[in-house]
Amino acid sequence: MTRNSATRRTVLIAGAANVLVGVVKLAAGILVGSSAMLAEAAHSAADTLNQGFLLASLGRGERPADARHPFGYGQERYFWSLLAAFGIFIAGAGFSVFEGLLALRHRGSDHPLIAYVALAVAALAEGTSLVRVLVQLRGEARRDGTRLLDRVRTSADTTVKTNLFEDSTAMIGLALAALGLVLRQVTGSPVWDGAASMAIGVLLVVIAIRLGMDSRDFLIGRAASDETIETICAEIENSPGIDAVLALRTMHVGPDQLIVAAQVAFSDDISADRAEDVSDDIDRRLADRLPQMPHVFLDPTQTTHEPHGPQTPSGATSGRPC
Repeated sequence: MTRNSATRRTVLIAGAANVLVGVVKLAAGILVGSSAMLAEAAHSAADTLNQGFLLASLGRGERPADARHPFGYGQERYFWSLLAAFGIFIAGAGFSVFEGLLALRHRGSDHPLIAYVALAVAALAEGTSLVRVLVQLRGEARRDGTRLLDRVRTSADTTVKTNLFEDSTAMIGLALAALGLVLRQVTGSPVWDGAASMAIGVLLVVIAIRLGMDSRDFLIGRAASDETIETICAEIENSPGIDAVLALRTMHVGPDQLIVAAQVAFSDDISADRAEDVSDDIDRRLADRLPQMPHVFLDPTQTTHEPHGPQTPSGATSGRPC
């Protein structure tokens, strides 16, 4: 199974879980009069809408490169992930906070058994979706030789990260909703139910901002992770015929593609034909080593020798040195 196929399956499972739990939460919230349950229903509705955005991003992001988009459409994934973050913020968080404020003035049912049953069903469905996301991320981490937390932190696949944060937030939200119901029963005060609803809203705001900032960074051009840059530097510097990497720039152009632009100092005695062979060999080795498909551009740069100092690039532009 390809990475995009696994991601599509993850999104479909998450979407089906959100539809199921959204209907259950809405019915329970109306019958019991629980603001926390209604807030959770709004959360599930927002998540369902987001799954539609993320599913659309997979299809549109897989379109082949053309003359107007020579590196393909992979960055569309970040655009749709940004829309999903807005959906969480507006539809989920906004409704949760508003409903929580209204709940401070209303009493609900004194027998919220239906709500507890709905929370149990929702936990089972959301937990299944969360396990699916974790299985995919663990498999990718194992394939790339990294730890799971490092994979989550450095992954350029905002679609999978959005599902991970949504499902994790959903489980926390269910716990908050259950806590609000319990405290309302124990104290007889609707304040706790409203407070739980507002707490869910605040949690969704935090997650939406985090996902939005991730998508923004990739849209404006985020560099590769430090580990990936170290791998690129090592592969280029260890190539015969190259004396040094003077500057290196990288940029994600989608979850599966990476631009690599390096200013390199070739050996003085290397021929033009040999330089081309070295460049082709670097292309092949980086394609084998990196989790993304690299687009490698080498800029042969002359160096000037200072009488009492190191080599410096002649006309070099800014970039990260290896």
